Amino acid sequence: MNRKHIAAIAVMAATAFSATAKEPVVMTVNGVDVPRSEFEYLYHKNQQQQVDPQTLDEYAEMFKIYKLKVADALSQRLDTLPAFRAEMKQYRADLATPYMTDSLYLNSLVKEAYDLSRQEAEAIHIMLLKGGTEEESKLSRAKADSLHAELLNGADFAELAAQYSVDRASSNAGGRMGYIVAGRFPYDFEKAAFTLAPGQISEVVESPQGWHILKGGNKRPARGTVLVEHIMKMVPPTSTAEQQAAAKASIDSIYNAVVANPDIFEDLARQLSDDKGSGRQGGKLNWFGAGMMVEPFDSAAFAIQVNEISRPVRSQYGWHVIRKLDAKGPASLEEMKPGILKRIANPQDERYALVEKNLIDGLRKKHKKTIGKRDLDDDAVKEIEYEWLYANEPDYRNLLNEYREGSLLYEASLREVWDKAAKDEQGLNDYFEAHRADYKWTKPHVKGILVQAANDSVADLVRTALKEADTDDAVKAVRKQFVGKAAIDRILMEEGQNAMVDNAVFNGAPVQPNNKKYTVYFVYEPKMLTAPETMTDVRSLVTGDYQNQLERDWVERLKSRYPVTVNEKVLRKVK
Repeated sequence: MNRKHIAAIAVMAATAFSATAKEPVVMTVNGVDVPRSEFEYLYHKNQQQQVDPQTLDEYAEMFKIYKLKVADALSQRLDTLPAFRAEMKQYRADLATPYMTDSLYLNSLVKEAYDLSRQEAEAIHIMLLKGGTEEESKLSRAKADSLHAELLNGADFAELAAQYSVDRASSNAGGRMGYIVAGRFPYDFEKAAFTLAPGQISEVVESPQGWHILKGGNKRPARGTVLVEHIMKMVPPTSTAEQQAAAKASIDSIYNAVVANPDIFEDLARQLSDDKGSGRQGGKLNWFGAGMMVEPFDSAAFAIQVNEISRPVRSQYGWHVIRKLDAKGPASLEEMKPGILKRIANPQDERYALVEKNLIDGLRKKHKKTIGKRDLDDDAVKEIEYEWLYANEPDYRNLLNEYREGSLLYEASLREVWDKAAKDEQGLNDYFEAHRADYKWTKPHVKGILVQAANDSVADLVRTALKEADTDDAVKAVRKQFVGKAAIDRILMEEGQNAMVDNAVFNGAPVQPNNKKYTVYFVYEPKMLTAPETMTDVRSLVTGDYQNQLERDWVERLKSRYPVTVNEKVLRKVK
């Protein structure tokens, strides 16, 4: 976080103080006042989450300890950690988003996209790539401007498309891409394609990939989406006349067969279709709309009725026989809205920048007096809004404070309790030795190594390997040596927890190994214990108890280190 952001946070803190300075103070922890509104917010939230709600005094004591831990985190300057600052910056922005969203403007963009989706547009364009460098992009744009001027002076669009367009799928067809539906191409490209009058030439349109010049095409009502399956016989561009004739004969034979008996369509697709991906699914494709498939496949799929089978259709890839399975009309506004909003929220979508500009323009107007004549960038304008929200929106302020202090509390607890207990082997051992009497078993436990082996010979080899292996690494080393031939696990359990152990140690009935590929099992060097032998025998219990001890010690240190004053009169007025 740079100095500007640090300064902004300082301003935010000052603003927060001014916003709450006149409020009654419930308590003061290490010189920091807790206003009644903050205490009430957290108290009520806690009450809603508790099965057995706490009394006010019980919660006040817990809250005091919570604030002491936060004070300790601040004294350790955990709030200055880069990761913490980055997390808070992101959370603050996310939390502010609903307050800073112009719903009217967003809905206008949604409505615009929906209106475009009511029709299909014939897309005709010339495309030039931007290039990999800024200089190449400038040269490409200059070339696009030159072609645009030629078109305005009467040049033939189809000829220029054939000569210059990098979209080879359309360049040889006069730049014609076929009919497209809204929501699948860059925003500015689509807007031009759907709004140009037939024959009208667009300005140069930018997309993430390149520069486009569009020519207005025909429009027609949107047809929705279709679900089809097909059988394809591929005709590569290098095919000879004989190969092309063979493909045509094959597709005609397939067509005659499926028309005579439609029930065999999917079986023939699996056996004969050259589109192996869909062939494995009986020829079935995903739902698609106009412009998502090559012509004339696209038109044929929409033209036939549900359950009808098309005559053989030739595309640039080969011959197809198509059967329509289902069809749906255009989606409603409610159905489309989530998808449109998702696309708008993508920084790659041109509307994302429009939404951002609309936001900044609105904030500049809102904070005109604060900004004055200063030439502030977008981030600085947002900082002013964040400060305003903190001072004027209680819900925003409470959530932000709660998240900030919760994150500090988590980091401090991680350092003082959780990580320390998990990693302090000496501390765990010392705690266990000092509290051995607290860890008792009501039943004897067997401690050893359970081995499941493929056969008796493997079992004997495992015994020898365990005997020769280093004690500390025995299981790990031998397990690696006998991968696929034996399963080797340390055990510490009482009777009734494992049938194989019961049979091997506690005189239980014989059983089959858990894994069917193993035929024999045994417990290597079983040791019967009436109480835990070492800390590791009850590590999880010791770790939990040691954590609790560290927690108690920490709290006692905090109480002696940081002063706390409770205003009982204000506390009793908490709603």
